[in-house]
Amino acid sequence: MTLTPAKTTTEYATAVLDEIERAVVGKREALELILTGVLAHGHVLIEDLPGMGKTLIARSFATVFGLRFKRVQFTPDLLPADLLGATVYEQSSGKFVFRKGPIFTHLLLADEINRTPPKTQSALLEAMAEGQVSIDGETHRLAEPFIVLATDNPIEYEGTYPLPEAQLDRFSLRVRIGYLEPAGEIEMLQRRLTRGSAPAELRSVLGPSDLLAMRESLEQVAVHPDVVAYVVALAGATRDHHQVDVGVSPRAELDLVQLSRGRALLSGRDFAIPEDV
Repeated sequence: MTLTPAKTTTEYATAVLDEIERAVVGKREALELILTGVLAHGHVLIEDLPGMGKTLIARSFATVFGLRFKRVQFTPDLLPADLLGATVYEQSSGKFVFRKGPIFTHLLLADEINRTPPKTQSALLEAMAEGQVSIDGETHRLAEPFIVLATDNPIEYEGTYPLPEAQLDRFSLRVRIGYLEPAGEIEMLQRRLTRGSAPAELRSVLGPSDLLAMRESLEQVAVHPDVVAYVVALAGATRDHHQVDVGVSPRAELDLVQLSRGRALLSGRDFAIPEDV
């Protein structure tokens, strides 16, 4: 029997998660959320304590999808040019040439994004929203797919800069990893003792073109008008609630619909239900 694209995406997603779990123990739910955000053309903010495996998760997704991976440590002295690249004079040719920065990759890990000033944080806005950067009056397209997995540390506030609402609105999801259950921690330690000093080696299950095809298959997931009305009602409730300063934006509503479609696919369905929202 010929598999429909939606069913193929479900099987691909299962294979991806199973492979990542060879390195990441006991975090299937968090991995599913991150994968849902990736399938929905989104970017993900991982907010958790140090040492929870955030970098490992980002690197694992890049490896399993066969994506180019760059990690940037965001620091108070990081400049936009350090991230985007810059035009420099090349003495050998006598010409100005553009040197690409680390943002020219498939998956960018923006580590401790809240440690860099707003000027550098804002350098990501165009890249995350439009998949391009503008430097010295020229527009440069980024690789497809382009995904930002950013981390921030919720317990240290000295020397940090809170993310502005415009930046937060570019992230489809905010995910917390959390501590493992005792059984999971025992399994993690046993794996380390068994394999020795060598890190866990993951294989590439898919390629960048497969991820693009998986993203496109979301368009085949049906969304009933009642589910759309539910999304609108949720958004309206955040805008009218006295404890919410800034309600959900129209961009967030669009993201929520796509995320619900991605969650439906991960559950093996080609239609979204209210529980997916």
